[in-house]
Amino acid sequence: MTATASGTTDRFPDLARRAVSGLLLAVVVLGSVSNHYAFLVAVLAITMLSLWELAGLTARKGQPMVFPVAALAVACYLVLAEFGLQHRFEAVLLAGTLIASLAVALFGARQGYIARSAFTLFGVLYIGWLGSYFIALQTLPNVGAAYTIGCIVLIATTDIFAMLVGTTIGRTPLTPISPKKTWEGAIGGFVAASLAGAAFGLAPHIGISWSDGAIVGAATSIAAQAGDLVESALKRDARVKDAGTLLGGHGGILDRFDSYTLGGIVFYGAMYLTHHIPALH
Repeated sequence: MTATASGTTDRFPDLARRAVSGLLLAVVVLGSVSNHYAFLVAVLAITMLSLWELAGLTARKGQPMVFPVAALAVACYLVLAEFGLQHRFEAVLLAGTLIASLAVALFGARQGYIARSAFTLFGVLYIGWLGSYFIALQTLPNVGAAYTIGCIVLIATTDIFAMLVGTTIGRTPLTPISPKKTWEGAIGGFVAASLAGAAFGLAPHIGISWSDGAIVGAATSIAAQAGDLVESALKRDARVKDAGTLLGGHGGILDRFDSYTLGGIVFYGAMYLTHHIPALH
């Protein structure tokens, strides 16, 4: 989800519309959190559309990933996560993905054979492996729904406040990868998410102290903004403004959920390191 921009006022309406579209999509996902299979379907739809858009970016680089192989592997990752089996069969899944991509890529042009296989494996890890942590989080006994909502809220808070602060007072460019993002916006998103995480301590059903919540919020915010920058780098490398056109002038699904790629796994890791959830096996 695009989070920050320069301080020019003429950018605010476009950024606000992007934030609203991202927020509406997040609300749809939140509505499915209470049901394991509804959430699995929602995440599966998001990951498949994101993978399709990523495949488009790789095609612009001249060597498209082997999409059928990548799509099957991503679906397997999510289904395995639903039953808590992704780490048990991860090595087999990745090995199978590599072998299948190498085999199928043989039927394409000789030039770019390695690139097609590498892009395929990258897509599975970037979309499937990272996305599986949302399923792993939601399927936790008793606390899964609450923790998943908390994760989504922290990432959305980062995106929204980074955009608002960056638009209103942002002056210092954050990185050449995404020139419209600013340090002021990044700090604004970080502070807002840290405070939101600390506020989780006020919700007894979440069962986390304010200090642990602040740590989790801070870590998740950094990861969410890093995820945004990674997707920006992918788009810049492919020389496109947006990863897709599914949302019209607001970009594609990957543009709206880029912050969630790294945000979910870091939230899970931070909750594990603060002893609130077990490690995956």
